[in-house]
Amino acid sequence: MSLGRATWGIVVLVCLIGALLLLLSGYQGYAALSVAVAFAAALNLRSPA
Repeated sequence: MSLGRATWGIVVLVCLIGALLLLLSGYQGYAALSVAVAFAAALNLRSPA
């Protein structure tokens, strides 16, 4: 695993954990935004075709 892929994986995990914490705090819109950012970061984890 390259350093770039590991970094994007960490970004995805941090965004998902943040989204969970935001959702538990009642910030639904910010939680949805954090999930969207996690999804965008996860696109960078795809292997090149």
